[in-house]
Amino acid sequence: MSEPTPSTWSTHRILPSDTSIAAEFTNELVDAMTDRNWAPRDVFRVQLAFDEAIVNAIRHGNRFDPEKTVEVSIACNCETVHIRIIDQGEGFDPASIPDPREDELLEVPGGRGVLLITELMSSVVYSDRGNEVQMTKIKGDDPDEDDEDDEDDEDDEDDED
Repeated sequence: MSEPTPSTWSTHRILPSDTSIAAEFTNELVDAMTDRNWAPRDVFRVQLAFDEAIVNAIRHGNRFDPEKTVEVSIACNCETVHIRIIDQGEGFDPASIPDPREDELLEVPGGRGVLLITELMSSVVYSDRGNEVQMTKIKGDDPDEDDEDDEDDEDDEDDED
């Protein structure tokens, strides 16, 4: 792999299955994004998705087993953030996770992490085994704004009638 350009911050770490250590790592990611002039909204989205993915790897993947670790690779430049998280658990099938927005699940605690990550990031891909997630955020990519623009377009069409 070629050396990162000076405008790219990257790191690769093996973390213990301890959520407090993972939280410290989040600050480095936030600082890297801030140093590269990412908008606060994007920084918040990546931070939230990263925190959720790390906690999922430690809690659900490694089941807090102190003998297991979580491998994390991050690359951040002025336009994209790439995150790869691998746990040592058995994995899971993301398609088997029920949609927490279904009426019968609205009041059930938990089960929202996978949906949250998917909604916050530009791209989310799980390995076939389900113990690895690769997430990418493109600067300024905001699906909510696209939805709002579509609604505005529909309102404009109604005004023309």
